[in-house]
Amino acid sequence: MTRIYLVRHGETDWNRARRIQGSTDIPLNDTGRAQAATTGKLLARREWSAIISSPLSRAFETASIIANEIGLPAPLANADLVERNYGDAEGLDYETIEARYPNDAPVPGREERLDVAARALPAIMSIAEQYPDQSIIVVSHGGVIRAILNEVAPGNDTGRIRNGSIHSFLHTDGTLDLIAFDDPIDIESLECATEDITEQNALESR
Repeated sequence: MTRIYLVRHGETDWNRARRIQGSTDIPLNDTGRAQAATTGKLLARREWSAIISSPLSRAFETASIIANEIGLPAPLANADLVERNYGDAEGLDYETIEARYPNDAPVPGREERLDVAARALPAIMSIAEQYPDQSIIVVSHGGVIRAILNEVAPGNDTGRIRNGSIHSFLHTDGTLDLIAFDDPIDIESLECATEDITEQNALESR
């Protein structure tokens, strides 16, 4: 039984401007670094064996700040945890995307959610198998976390995936189950209900 805690990276300037980042490597801003430190302080309430991250700088710096807060060595990078490639939508804000690709029109070059799940979920499963009966932090991106949630907890009306938020999963006998969306860490999250979640983020829904 392995606990996997998925963390979304801290804020970037593109997050603040509501611009799609995808595979574009945008660094954290000062707010994002503060969010990462706050998340690290929450996670420091528990014991961890390793921290693994997307290699994109906004995720890797978030993971590095968290590692410093919890007393772990530098994070390990895993390329399968990179953000969804949004193709021609990268760099655009939501209003521009709606104008350019109305009514969920296809976006050239955008990676399908199922393809994101097809690379990210096996990576999470492999990490869990490498660390049996341990607790692991994985720092990634909103699109990746959304794709995993869609596979692991289909039909759950999970809400907006905030910068710095924590989402806990349990790996047992080759299966991955959601423990808590927006895990508060300061209570016994295995006993938390995973329902009662608000609407999806508009950008992630595309």
